[in-house]
Amino acid sequence: MARWLIVAGAALLLLGTAWHYFPWLLNWFGRLPGDIRIQSERTRVFIPITSMVILSMVLTVLINLFRR
Repeated sequence: MARWLIVAGAALLLLGTAWHYFPWLLNWFGRLPGDIRIQSERTRVFIPITSMVILSMVLTVLINLFRR
């Protein structure tokens, strides 16, 4: 359990650093075809279907690699 917390913390640290210094690297996330954006005068609805599917696939591959 402790190893997973360390790995998760390191991954979040790397992601946060990349987002702070290189925001254009993650500019594509949330703007893929299949991500739904609905805007009106008062409300905004954002449903990132495609982005979450890609994120789920990447995390599944990484978890399977680290388990072995």
